[in-house]
Formats: sequence, C-alpha cells, structure tokens
Amino acid sequence: MRVDKRKVALVGCGLVGMSYAYCLLNQTVCDELVLIDVNKQRAMGEAMDLNHGLAFAASNMEIYQGDYKDCIDADLVVICAGVAQKPGESRLDLLKRNAEVFRSIIDPVTRSGFNGIFLVATNPVDVMTRITCALSGFNAGRVLGSGTALDTARLRYLLGQYLHVDPRNVHAYVMGEHGDSEFVPWSQAMVATRPILELCHKAPGEESISREKLSEIADQVRGAAYQIIDAKQATYYGIGMALTRITKAVLGDENSVLTVTAMLRGEYGQRDVFAGVPCVINGSGVRRVLELPLTEEEAKQFSASCQTLQESFEGVL
Repeated sequence: MRVDKRKVALVGCGLVGMSYAYCLLNQTVCDELVLIDVNKQRAMGEAMDLNHGLAFAASNMEIYQGDYKDCIDADLVVICAGVAQKPGESRLDLLKRNAEVFRSIIDPVTRSGFNGIFLVATNPVDVMTRITCALSGFNAGRVLGSGTALDTARLRYLLGQYLHVDPRNVHAYVMGEHGDSEFVPWSQAMVATRPILELCHKAPGEESISREKLSEIADQVRGAAYQIIDAKQATYYGIGMALTRITKAVLGDENSVLTVTAMLRGEYGQRDVFAGVPCVINGSGVRRVLELPLTEEEAKQFSASCQTLQESFEGVL
C-alpha cells in the first residue's frame, strides 16, 4: 500500500455513500476521493458540494467525479450502490435485486487493474460481500463488508446508557448476519474488564443489572434499522461513520478489532460463509478472524445465523 497518498473510490452516491464521503472529509481520512455513480451528474454535483467546504476542513483533500478506470490506483473501493430497502422489507429480500447491480460494478472495477481492498456496505451486506468476492476473484481477506460494525456500535451505545458508562468502555459484540438472525454473545460482553453477566448478580453497594433488560437491548439493536426506516425512510449517518472507522483501520494499518463481514475458514465450526465476526483489520484487509470462546447456546445461535446466510447465497450466481 502506498504511504504517500491514500485513495478511496466510492461507488454509489446515495444517502449512505455521501454520508460516508462527508465523514471522510470531516475526519481527514484520505487524501483522494473519487465519486462514481451511474448518475454522473449527481456524482459531479456531490463532488462540487464537498469541495466547497474544503476551506473549513482540517486539511486538503482531492475530491472529484470519476469512472471505474479511476479505481486502478485506489487503496479501497467502497461499494454503497444498490436499490434502497423498502419499509418492512427484510435485508435478505433485497438480495436478488442488488445482485444484478453488483454484476455491473465488480467487472469494470477489476478490469481497471484495481489491486486494493473491497469494502461493501450494500444490503444484505453479508451475502453481497460474498458475491463481491466471487465475482472479483480476489483473495477473501481483501474483501470485507460493514457487517455488524454498526449493530455493535448500537449495542455499546444502549449498554452505555443503561449502565451509565461511556460506550467506549463497553466491550460487547453483535455477531452473525447483519439482520434478523444476528445475536449478542453476552458471555463475551464486558465493562472494562468486568463481565456484564457478573454484574447481573448484585453485590453490596452495586446496582443490579437485569437479564431481561439485556435481552430487551439485544431486541432494540436487532430492530433499530426497521424503526429508523419507518421514521425517516432510510438509515445513513450511522453506517457512514461505521464505514469511516473501517476505512481508517485499513488505511492506517491499525490492526484494530472490528466486527466486519469476513469469510470463515473453520472458525466457529463454519467454512466458506461470510458473516459478521470480530476481526483484526489492517492494511491488508482482514488479517485474521478473532475467534471468541462462545457458550454452547451462543455457538448454536451463530450456526443458525450462518445457515441462513448460506441458504440465501445458494443459487444466486
């Protein structure tokens, strides 16, 4: 990876894509950002709008409307293109519609000579990430999705509210499908180094924590997207910030642990399926899957979620 100029190519200038682009600009994550969209005029207008705010940004950044040929020297190609999720529509219902969109994207990107990392945000993200890997022919470590990164952030926010703790000091994960079969492995949830389940047993001078409330929080996380879509038709700010965090981990070669969509190669007893799991992320993409010691019940939940994803992919390509 080049260290002199960090370049991101964004495919899809809708609400999610532009929330991501705006976040990249405000956090000065890259040096060059090319916007690619089937509607070239829209991409040009978005580039102009962002450029007009450069005078207020922390540092300079080259932003322009481009084409797939501009992906040749990009470090990251981030795919946010796709048809929108309808109210009441599950993420998996989007699959067949978005698979066709991806066929028209991956081929010209790879033909450009692109040799970086694919980051996928389009829903259903786990299956779309697997489709990207299959269509591109890239090593699976260089193809990742936003996975349950946003779900994990939602979980930590809600736990922080409930426990009166900064969410950054809450260590808990959402795993599996980014969707209805996702789950929280509570055995691995901690406040600092204190297991949250341990706090469910009230000690002298401590406030008790309800297991029922934890279950309610998990349900809130699972249904958050549907609630937001019902209220404002789409979700985009949160995922834009999640994509930015993943991008920083890649471009900064951070070795950060993030819950992204990655291929499993025997971890958790699963193979050749893409699912949201804690991974070590650096400049090469997914350095490795960080396997957590799940309980027997949690392992069953993860297996069921992976089975859902496996069935969803079958027959698509």
